[in-house]
Amino acid sequence: MTSSLRGAAAALLRWGRGAGGGGGLRGPAVRAAGSDSGAGSGGGSAEQLDVLVKKDKVVVFLKGTPEQPQCGFSNAVVQILRLHGVRDYAAYNVLDDPQMRQGIKDYSNWPTIPQVYLNGEFVGGCDILLQMHQNGDLVEELKKLGIHSALLDEKKDQDSK
Repeated sequence: MTSSLRGAAAALLRWGRGAGGGGGLRGPAVRAAGSDSGAGSGGGSAEQLDVLVKKDKVVVFLKGTPEQPQCGFSNAVVQILRLHGVRDYAAYNVLDDPQMRQGIKDYSNWPTIPQVYLNGEFVGGCDILLQMHQNGDLVEELKKLGIHSALLDEKKDQDSK
């Protein structure tokens, strides 16, 4: 990760721990899916992962849960989605299922967690999502999914002042 991305990730993490970052991360529709979602034993097969990544518009494989991420990169992804007001997404805790943890890496041919999928397509990890957030591409990708970014509302509010 470049130093500018690392700095931005650190700022997001500080923001997430600050005002409103602790509790209430999970919106009404965030589904912290785990072993009970059919992804338990043997959850690392390509067929099962294919079903999981295509089941929801936004899918995240992370270490921990949205309300309690277990690594800084997973936390940063959760915070980015939160900034955009994305509440309706499926989150899979790879720490609960070692087969899923390795299987998703093989499935995407991407060596790290977290991993983000939009409309069944692999986007990348924390660094890619952060870059998309910074350059405005994430707003456009969410729009393609029919998801209105909360940052657009924030920009309108600032423009009207």
